Amino acid sequence: MTVTIGVHRSNPSLYHLSRLGFAEQELAALGETVAWYPYTDGVRTGAFLADGTIDFGGTGSTPPVTAQAAGHDIVYTAVSAPRPDHGALLVPEDSPVRTVADLKGGTVHLAVGSWQTHLVAKALDDAGLSYATDITPVRGDSTSEARLRSGEITAWVAQGAELAAARRTGGLRTLIRTGEVITDRSVFFARRDLAEQRPELVEALTRALRRADDWAAAHPREAAEIAAADQGGTADDWETALRALPWTIEPVTEEFIAEQQEAADIFHRTGFIDRAITVADALPRKA
Repeated sequence: MTVTIGVHRSNPSLYHLSRLGFAEQELAALGETVAWYPYTDGVRTGAFLADGTIDFGGTGSTPPVTAQAAGHDIVYTAVSAPRPDHGALLVPEDSPVRTVADLKGGTVHLAVGSWQTHLVAKALDDAGLSYATDITPVRGDSTSEARLRSGEITAWVAQGAELAAARRTGGLRTLIRTGEVITDRSVFFARRDLAEQRPELVEALTRALRRADDWAAAHPREAAEIAAADQGGTADDWETALRALPWTIEPVTEEFIAEQQEAADIFHRTGFIDRAITVADALPRKA
């Protein structure tokens, strides 16, 4: 069979895997082939798995939760180690916002539906506030940094090379470091029929991801130059961002499932998802 892997820029492990040939090598040993399906919005991963567009994908922590809430039958296959310095919630250096509670009534730019929603929702929940009613969350774009610096918005969640560039420029302050609030793992998941009927394929893809991560960890400058040429920004900023990642793929554990369940419960309580879910339902069923 041909295994179709979804790939988008926001998942660094899959991004580099799609360029290195390790997935093709691992699946060729099983007599299978690989096709890549590029797309721009990781939030769509669950829907693409559900309709058969892809067989395997990866995102941050939020999309698999919203996929389950939408009724998509997904199976978690692997996760990254925590990424405490992958992103941060920034405010202007001279902002009166000193704590998360001070965000109340403000406008926050973020990648809505991504791990950034998990970060902001949990930080607010921990402070006794609601993502749904106490801030105005707005999907960030290329103007977010300028709007933050001008005082037009209250805060902005930045990640990767954008975060490195913003810190290098100066004038902004970190209100929340990601690792202070959530583990922010990369999460990999598959269609249930693939995960349960062809576990050897999932194991092969996990080996390929580990090989890609090992390569990125050993070649940060080359990885940075690839990302900068394709996605913009400077190789220096990309190298700073990529060196902050753990480049470690781990099995799905009870601890991870508990993290996801906490996020799902917060999302349901605040109305970000419209029904309660049991995250453990997204594990392979025992034969």
